[in-house]
Amino acid sequence: MKKEIILKRGREESLRRFHPWVFSGAIVRIDGDVAEGDIVRVVSSAGETIGFGHYQVGSIAVRMLSFGGEAPGKNFWIDRLTAALKLREAAGVVSVHNTAYRLIHGEGDNLPGLIVDIYGDCAVMQAHSAGMFLAGKEIAEALKTLFGERLTAVYDKSSSTAPFKADLDLFDRYIFGKREGEEIVKENGILFSVDWIKGQKTGFFLDQRDNRALLSKYARGKRVLNLFCYTGGFSIYALAGGALSVDSVDSSAKAMSLLERNIEINMAAGIVAQERVHNSYTTDAIEFLRDSEAGNYDLMVVDPPAFAKHRGSLQNALRAYQRLNAMAISKIAPGGVIFTYSCSQVVDKTSFSEAVFSAAASTGRSVKILHRLTQPADHPVNIYHPEGEYLKGLVIYVE
Repeated sequence: MKKEIILKRGREESLRRFHPWVFSGAIVRIDGDVAEGDIVRVVSSAGETIGFGHYQVGSIAVRMLSFGGEAPGKNFWIDRLTAALKLREAAGVVSVHNTAYRLIHGEGDNLPGLIVDIYGDCAVMQAHSAGMFLAGKEIAEALKTLFGERLTAVYDKSSSTAPFKADLDLFDRYIFGKREGEEIVKENGILFSVDWIKGQKTGFFLDQRDNRALLSKYARGKRVLNLFCYTGGFSIYALAGGALSVDSVDSSAKAMSLLERNIEINMAAGIVAQERVHNSYTTDAIEFLRDSEAGNYDLMVVDPPAFAKHRGSLQNALRAYQRLNAMAISKIAPGGVIFTYSCSQVVDKTSFSEAVFSAAASTGRSVKILHRLTQPADHPVNIYHPEGEYLKGLVIYVE
């Protein structure tokens, strides 16, 4: 049955440059009985097949799976997954020291709308499109083929990420196998307990791996404050790096419980020394920073949740980043270092840098940029889809 998306004249140009999205405003008509999640042929106004992709109701109407005249074949999933694994192996992400990593990062791995994270011998999937959700069993089979006996379970956690409107039976479940209890994974040799069923996202924020390792190099002998700490990734690295003390702050009691568990298992393994001082504060991070005394901390991590989910909230988000960073810069001890981040996709790195610049200027303190940070190699950015560079960070030195 024919299922085609016909584009307006000239609207295929971005696709010829391999951008993976077709916006609804670029479509002149839809031919055939097309349902949300279907694979459709994308056709130019002149009748040329541009490629094939998943159809979805919304601003992004098609997420491209392939370009050219040939539709995705029977080996499509295993070929894409194999290519993604080879990238991670080439980048040194997959090793005995790293048993948790992102295998599929949506557009960055030419699979728009799909996230797959590996935690030991379990794969956790999240679909951000109806097409990827409907293809869940095919993806799980391809994962089983790729990893063989190294994979014991595939968990689909798409109920909270699915933005589609189709009448689908949405609930989180194991597609293959089943796991009970916690999974202890290694990240740069440091241990973390991951709960993909109850935790945020797929269970752990893998995108800060390289940045956590960098922080550990600054931590020795420092008094550290980790704001919006979640399950304590930066806190554990700071303690392992020899921090004098670490205060971790998050509003989630569940996250703080997992943080305490992570400290416990790393102390038991001798990664974190027993005498290290750590304090957990289950409270609002901004209020905690506001109420803290200036000079209490030599090293801060400011890693808030996304302040902007869409372009309409961009200006409010930039003002929020400016206020938060001004507070951190004003509070940190002389000679202190701040790791500050934005994970808002609509906030580009220039805008974020300008917000931190404005924050510094408002305090009157002398501030230097030591590092510009981004996401690691297992969160690749497709060069034809620059929007995929969502994580921005700065390491700043405050005199």
